[in-house]
Amino acid sequence: MKSILRRLPYLLALSPGLSFAAEVDGASLSPAWGIPFVGILLSIALFPLFAAHVWHHHFGKITALWTLLFLVPFAFAFGLYGTFAVIVHALFAEYLPFIVLLFSLYTISGGILVWGNLHGSPRLNTTLLAIGVALASVMGTTGAAMLMIRPLLRANDNRKHRVHVVVFFIFLVANIGGGLTPLGDPPLFLGFLKGVGFFWTVEHMLLPVLLSSAALLTVFYFIDRYFYAREDELLPRDPSPDSPLRLYGSVNFLLLGGVIGAVLLSGIWKPGVAFTVMGTPIEWQNLMRDLLMLGLALVSLKVTPKQVRAGNDFDWGPIQEVAKLFAGIFLTIVPVLAILRAGSEGHLAGLVAAVTRTDGTPIDGMYFWMSGLLSGFLDNAPTYLVFFNLASGDAQTMMNELPRTLVAVSMGSVFMGALSYIGNAPNFMVKAIADQRGVPMPSFFGYMGWSCAILLPWFVLLTLFFF
Repeated sequence: MKSILRRLPYLLALSPGLSFAAEVDGASLSPAWGIPFVGILLSIALFPLFAAHVWHHHFGKITALWTLLFLVPFAFAFGLYGTFAVIVHALFAEYLPFIVLLFSLYTISGGILVWGNLHGSPRLNTTLLAIGVALASVMGTTGAAMLMIRPLLRANDNRKHRVHVVVFFIFLVANIGGGLTPLGDPPLFLGFLKGVGFFWTVEHMLLPVLLSSAALLTVFYFIDRYFYAREDELLPRDPSPDSPLRLYGSVNFLLLGGVIGAVLLSGIWKPGVAFTVMGTPIEWQNLMRDLLMLGLALVSLKVTPKQVRAGNDFDWGPIQEVAKLFAGIFLTIVPVLAILRAGSEGHLAGLVAAVTRTDGTPIDGMYFWMSGLLSGFLDNAPTYLVFFNLASGDAQTMMNELPRTLVAVSMGSVFMGALSYIGNAPNFMVKAIADQRGVPMPSFFGYMGWSCAILLPWFVLLTLFFF
């Protein structure tokens, strides 16, 4: 019996009778198949607002319940082998590479500590935000946000008006700054996994990211200067007096370079070696990339002193939450993507019509706004997948024949993730840290007042300029 169990993975991989292509005919699927996917996204959006205690302790169970509400009916409709094939495809082709990248960036960046305190003047604050923007596309928005938010809060803890500092930090470091490379924000890495070139993203997203960063940094500087000039702005006593900055755990910058190298390697090195598990090809370069990133994360855990991670208040909670939530998202999104691939033949033909002209060409401005507005409230990574597949689903077609559409989806998913606390994973993490440090952060709708007043006019200008 033990011998059979050991050989089972090989039998599943090699037996034609058990092989099942993970493609599902979306034209035959009812929209009801999308209910578990929508249920997970609404749970992410609403539970933290109205039942935070329940969500904090049971988000894994809630996600698992929605996932089972998809898998059990799917198994009855398509059989056990078909269901296992879908699970294998979602895990090996999309989920594991995605979570391995986030895990490695989160672990390595958590080993870098900036200690000390500077005076939170408008010039310094603008400089710190600009540094965070530059780091976000290298360390990921999560890594850059966790590295920079605490020094920024310490620098401003002697000021009465600090909310705008954190709000612009979320706009710039937790979102827009990650738009330059596939390392920066999860949606772009999903595009990379689909075949979008690393340097294609760098080239085509450079101008939108630079323009948006420069515009928002300028607006921030003048707002911050206005508050800083008020007579009663500075507290009589500075809770953390100025002291020189020190950098600890700098070896982790080398490990971050290794992560970048591993991702580039998988995009350049094509040995042509692969094996198939239940219809899902696993290519050697992608396997090596993921193993290298895991190895670099383990090295970071080994060589970084515990005091450094303690200084960052490092814990595994955020990455555990992301891992559990996205396991459910990547599984329940399968029928939604299949329906979108069916185009006008599927039950989401209305959505297709809203972003497509009568001659079949995409309306790039609509792709920007539709992907963006949904990213602001339903998490930007799965939203990117939805509209990537709606436009074509094929990376070569998107890059060569529909480049502006791909830029529209990329810009919308990355930039408009800043519209609410729930649009991108680091947003709520930054808010939680600011709350802990005594910053009176606005409510969900209060934050949206800031984002709508500042970001929406800029997005209108981006639409006129690029689309």
